[in-house]
Amino acid sequence: MGNLIRVLTRDIDNNGGNFFLDFENAQPSPSETEVWEKVNQVLMEAQVILDNLQEYRGAGEEIREAIQSPGVDQVQEKAWSAVVPLVIKLKTFYEFSQKLERSLQCLLDVLTISGSFPTQQLEQKQALARQFAHILEFTLRFDELKMTNPAIQNDFSYYRRTISRMRINNPTSEAGNEVNNELANRMSLFYASATPMLKTLSDATSKFVSDNPDVPIENTTDCLSTMASVCKVMLETPEYRSRFTNEETVLFCLRVMVGVIILYDHVHPAGAFVKTSNIDMKGCIRVLKEQPPSRVEALLNALRYTTKHLNDDTTSKQIRSLLQSN
Repeated sequence: MGNLIRVLTRDIDNNGGNFFLDFENAQPSPSETEVWEKVNQVLMEAQVILDNLQEYRGAGEEIREAIQSPGVDQVQEKAWSAVVPLVIKLKTFYEFSQKLERSLQCLLDVLTISGSFPTQQLEQKQALARQFAHILEFTLRFDELKMTNPAIQNDFSYYRRTISRMRINNPTSEAGNEVNNELANRMSLFYASATPMLKTLSDATSKFVSDNPDVPIENTTDCLSTMASVCKVMLETPEYRSRFTNEETVLFCLRVMVGVIILYDHVHPAGAFVKTSNIDMKGCIRVLKEQPPSRVEALLNALRYTTKHLNDDTTSKQIRSLLQSN
């Protein structure tokens, strides 16, 4: 079937994750083109967002000087001039999260249609599955960068404190701000999360399920668990890994696997760690632990700290032990 190739004849996982999904080259069929083009417009912005986040340096020095010299107007103006362009960047990141949320729901609409098995949906719509994977990969990369940059929270906190003072001194000053108080409140909630993009996608997936009661929840959870199984099988089997033409595809697969596990854990009532889960959690964790620690520590932390059901009584001691920090 073109870029999505059957590579096994036996059923490896209990939900049939027994095929190779070409994350590198899958192209849209005519029936996928309309959705693909809509989502692709958003994904084209993703690398720019990541580049801007990677280059984000913050205004820590200017803020420190402003705090130390509260009565010196020139120092205050210098800090404000440094922070405002940064907050405009943070606004752009936040607005992109909303675009990403709409794209995810657009893809879920198509990938969870009733009438065929999740393996068939992914096989027939491999280009859309590839886009879904790119959204997850972007999400984990964004959150990894955000978690290691405390300047984001510091800059935005300073901005909020400053506009609060401005509002007290001049109630009409709001109109001139790039980020008004209502938007600042929403952005504050977004950046307060350790993994804001992942939280956005988790909330969006849960909302998709609640907003579409005519679509059985299993359609969504089976799509996610199948994607996790496909990634695990491709990663743990040398002849499948050898099909990758780019070594970075390994890390891409690892991120996608972790991303779909987290979404599954937030959407499925019992979560991903329960014994009856359609995801082989022990196998997925083992695949992660077989990689160089520097490549996967952030992904293991994502499973440890951003899943919903890891600490439930139904999670086995073996899984907890596998996920313990070394």
